[in-house]
Amino acid sequence: MVRDFARARVSLLLLGALVLAAACGSTPSATPAAETVRTAGGASAPVTISFADYNLATAGLGADGTKRLIQDFEKANPDIRINPVGITATEILPKVQAMVVAGDPPAVAQEGFGDLEFVVKDLQAKPLAPIAGAQALQSTLAAMYKPVSQLGVFGGQVYGLPFTLSTPILFYNASLFRKAGLDPSNPPATWSEVKQDALAIRARTGGAGVYIDCAYYFDWCWQAMVLSHGGRVLSSDRTTLMFGDPPAVQAAAMWQDLVKSGAHPPLNENDAIAAFEAGKMGMLLETSALQASFITAAAKGGWDLQAAPMPAFAGHPVVPTNSGSALFILSDTPQKQQAAWRFLKFMTSERAYTVITEQIGYLPLRPDVVSDPRYLQGWIAQHPCCSRRSGPSR
Repeated sequence: MVRDFARARVSLLLLGALVLAAACGSTPSATPAAETVRTAGGASAPVTISFADYNLATAGLGADGTKRLIQDFEKANPDIRINPVGITATEILPKVQAMVVAGDPPAVAQEGFGDLEFVVKDLQAKPLAPIAGAQALQSTLAAMYKPVSQLGVFGGQVYGLPFTLSTPILFYNASLFRKAGLDPSNPPATWSEVKQDALAIRARTGGAGVYIDCAYYFDWCWQAMVLSHGGRVLSSDRTTLMFGDPPAVQAAAMWQDLVKSGAHPPLNENDAIAAFEAGKMGMLLETSALQASFITAAAKGGWDLQAAPMPAFAGHPVVPTNSGSALFILSDTPQKQQAAWRFLKFMTSERAYTVITEQIGYLPLRPDVVSDPRYLQGWIAQHPCCSRRSGPSR
């Protein structure tokens, strides 16, 4: 198969943003100043709001970047204090539900886009327009990529402000590619090419070939595999799971073949990520949210990190899914709701997405920060990757 990708070197984060929101530029608008939070007597007073967040429960970059944002917000808003509550991604939904049932919900909660209906109906998330004001809310949403701005809409109302977004990326160790006699500027574009390169890396370097991190905790990456093989996840009436249909079964068979052939090591997720960060694995299909961690690991280990789009199944277009979260207001108290809205605006500001992308690794949801020298323009120039060029058929 001829690889017909034009020669290019673009930033991973820009690639992901274009994949998910190509041709959907939006014009950022100024957000009106928020109202001052006041006591019943009218005097300004600090108010404390709790923030349930799964990045805070992530060791290293995720927690550090989020803590920095909270500190920046408190410095800019001395009348508001944030009580951070770190809960792992696998536990945040049931634990926040327990807090709601107990009558003590967090004022703000980070929850996945896939749980939107549950968050609205069962966690009783508040519609944002009555809190923020319709004009202020639309101004904030207009600064985001248009498709992304709609991810928190349920029943015609905005309940969640989009916050983080990631997509499957094929990270690869260009140093191992060279050692194996492969061309790192021409990474595999199909799963058959992935197998071929993985076996070469294993045979010629002693390192592991490829790992597909789609089997643990969440199914968003596996959904991308099924969709990219022409399958569906749900029936059109949303009543039947379709993971047992031929396209999904055949995608699983490809994955099984990678393992049986020795191209894919039989590791768990944590061990696979550790092996890749140590420079001992050639390729890893993983969330783009880990890019900052991998950049740090590659710099420390002295190996060359590169990345490419998710590989395709022959004869099918790649259909990458997105994973990510929105910020929801759960408090019933008007005073805390106003403080929460100010926090939501800050956490989706130009400054916030600079930190979120540079220090954590999620894609920036605002197009204005990508080309602005005050924010991400310089960082993107310093972190080129995702090179593909036309090459010979295999």
